[in-house]
This record gives sequence, structure tokens and C-alpha cells, in this order.
Amino acid sequence: MIDQVYVGALTLDLLLGDVRSLKQKRSVVRPIVAEVRKRFPGVAVAETGDNDLHRRAEIGVAVVAGSAANATDVLDQCERLVAGRPEIELLSARRRLFNDED
Repeated sequence: MIDQVYVGALTLDLLLGDVRSLKQKRSVVRPIVAEVRKRFPGVAVAETGDNDLHRRAEIGVAVVAGSAANATDVLDQCERLVAGRPEIELLSARRRLFNDED
């Protein structure tokens, strides 16, 4: 049996609430990133885009797993965690799944 490695990537496009400066934006985005890291220590998570926009943020999450189902499950949980935050609106979630044959 050949072992597979799967890499899952999730990109979350967020609309932030009443944010009027980049400093306020950081005070909203940093706790979200920190919470994902705390709840899912096996994932990599960072703010990955829209750095110069006050009310928009992009967060990227990546996971490495031994099965496609496991990678998908972890990304689903991360998406639900972020989407449940009352101070943001999740505009879109894009995901990609790669294996060592891609």
C-alpha cells in the first residue's frame, strides 16, 4: 500500500465590522488567527491578503494530512470557527486539496 500525503489550503475572505483604521483591523484579525492556531495546533494560519484595506481581510489556512477526508475535516472545522465570529462576515471560502501526485 502506498501512503499518500494531502495538503489542504483554505482561503477565507472576510468583511470586518466597524473598522476605521489598519490598527483596528489588526485588533480584529490577530485574535482570529490566534484562536485558529490555539484550537488547531497542526495547521498553519496567517493573514494573507487585503493588507491595505481597512474593512477586508484574507486569512489563509493550510494543513497536511494522511487522508483527503482528514484534511477536509480540519479545514471545515477551521472555516466554521472563523465564520462563527460575530465581529466579521465570511464573504467566501475557497479551498484546494493537493496530493503527492499533483
